[in-house]
Amino acid sequence: MKGIILAGGTGSRMAPMTGAVNKHLLPVYDKPLLYYPLATLMLAEIREVLIISRPEDKELFESVFGDGSQLGMRIEYAVQEQPKGIAEAFIIAEQFIAGEPSMLALGDNIFFGESLRSVLANAIQKKEGAVVFGYWVPDPKRFGVVEFNDQGKVLGIEEKPENPRSHYAVTGLYCYDNRVCDFAKSLTPSKRGELEITDINRLYLEQDALSVIRLGRGFSWLDTGTPDSLLDACNFIATIERRQGLKIACIEEIAWRQGWIDDERFLAEADRLNSSPYGHYLKSIFSTGR
Repeated sequence: MKGIILAGGTGSRMAPMTGAVNKHLLPVYDKPLLYYPLATLMLAEIREVLIISRPEDKELFESVFGDGSQLGMRIEYAVQEQPKGIAEAFIIAEQFIAGEPSMLALGDNIFFGESLRSVLANAIQKKEGAVVFGYWVPDPKRFGVVEFNDQGKVLGIEEKPENPRSHYAVTGLYCYDNRVCDFAKSLTPSKRGELEITDINRLYLEQDALSVIRLGRGFSWLDTGTPDSLLDACNFIATIERRQGLKIACIEEIAWRQGWIDDERFLAEADRLNSSPYGHYLKSIFSTGR
């Protein structure tokens, strides 16, 4: 399975960034925002990832993540020239996907939960169709909302409904079979001029090939698309990490514990980052075996 991170301008409610700093490289407490969706894909055992960004940001991302070999991965890069919708990611990524199933993570979404790894494993086991993740929200009018029948079967998905039929929002994580690129190319832009990911989900639903995994109370989903939500995410991550003494979305730790890199490579990354508390953390988990 291939992984895609969309870190372009689509969907952001932040003011345009100026200068050399991209929103997705802003720190969420102690690490760049983009570490979090990358960590999610890594927990799904995905080692080949395409990062899609605005043209002016591509070199910035390359300078941070390189080719991914330091993580035992392969990371490639592509650009989205204009913010033409989330679904356009699958047109841009068609050659990278190369007919394989894929998982798309939005660059400003954070997922956290003890059983996240097993939930992701359950999703990627489905070789046909699409899997999206539903999360209970108190204000569903702001999201794409899933409608279920009494047996839990998906009946429909509606974007920002005036009268929501459930409180389950579709999160920024999507898993699709090898038909997704063709579906994306068949779409016409919506009234706001974008290729909508909801329309891809509806195509799968029409073929009775859409599944929704509901993330329960033990999970946190943070969409950091606004300044307030970005601040909330920083405070949330800080609280958890300070309480536990363990880091969320530490990509070097994930790669090491999954056996993608050996001790020597792990310690080399710790040495490279040794001047920061993040690097000290890498050294500490190696020495203590936590």
